[in-house]
Amino acid sequence: MSPARRRAGPAAEALRRPVAPMLAAPVDAVPVGPDLLYEPKWDGWRAITFQDDRVHIQSRAGRNLTPYFPDITRAVRALPPGVVLDGELVVWDRGRTNFALLQRRVTAGRDVVRLAARYPAHYVLFDLLADAGGQLLLDVPLVERRARLAYLLAGAPPQLTLTPQTDDLAEVSEWLTGWTAAGIEGVVIKRRTSRYEPGRRGWGKFRVRATTEAIIGGVTGSVHDPSTALLGRFDRRGRLRYTGRTGPLATAQRRELAALLSPLTVPSPGAVVHPWPAPLPASWSGQWDQPEPLRYVQVQPTVVVDIGVDTAFERGRWRHQVRYNRARPDLSPYAVPLLLGEGENPFTMP
Repeated sequence: MSPARRRAGPAAEALRRPVAPMLAAPVDAVPVGPDLLYEPKWDGWRAITFQDDRVHIQSRAGRNLTPYFPDITRAVRALPPGVVLDGELVVWDRGRTNFALLQRRVTAGRDVVRLAARYPAHYVLFDLLADAGGQLLLDVPLVERRARLAYLLAGAPPQLTLTPQTDDLAEVSEWLTGWTAAGIEGVVIKRRTSRYEPGRRGWGKFRVRATTEAIIGGVTGSVHDPSTALLGRFDRRGRLRYTGRTGPLATAQRRELAALLSPLTVPSPGAVVHPWPAPLPASWSGQWDQPEPLRYVQVQPTVVVDIGVDTAFERGRWRHQVRYNRARPDLSPYAVPLLLGEGENPFTMP
């Protein structure tokens, strides 16, 4: 018996849920090394799934997702009892992943079965925490966990999919340039010999990003000391639409914006009022696990900023935090690209 197999724990040491998933730390460039493997970063919901007497699907935060995915629950029942899987839940729509259809599962209520039949989910798997019979694999090297997972999925239902994995940088480049239109956000970097460490950021993740422009319509903090910026773009009717929010601004960025921002004045009769509600509804952020409205200060929508964004753009908004680069006082708000319709690309990828 190999040393790796001797380290695999017996069924008596079965994992107890919830289990904190192993995480990835952001990197600014794709690292290179003989011990590294690369996987696509999918735009979906992270989920750890237990196949015990009953299937249990757990979110990254430990929430029970089982009632919302009867299609995945049914597929996992085909696997041997005792397995614990790690992967990403995705829904495909018109050739790409659709994050909004995942969110609809949570609010569908009695219609969840009908929704699952119309827009079935797929479970893209990349790790195996326990094998058949509950044999623990946390201390087993990644390459062996991957081999066991591939063997397990050989005859599994098609909704259970093994994620691609490579050590070929040419293939990684193809993912980053050609697969983003299908919903790939970037790549995850892992070491061949690494063990699975719940809750630890032991992997790396590189996101595809592009540079574009947006208009500031509001800030958190104050006009004189903004903490984050709320961004917008005009639609084809000339209405300023909310498109996302930056991360925390650095001190120099706060000073730069404070010199440019103007507080919103009381509109005169017949003038166009600020089109965003205050506070900003939680549903606008697209984060169903953060229900609190966002309090912010509305500003005159005249300041254009240069930003870095990733591929997670749906329903006219960037779901993830936007990276603030710099102000563009040389640009008019009307020079900013218009907010396009559903399915249109909001920026040109490099």
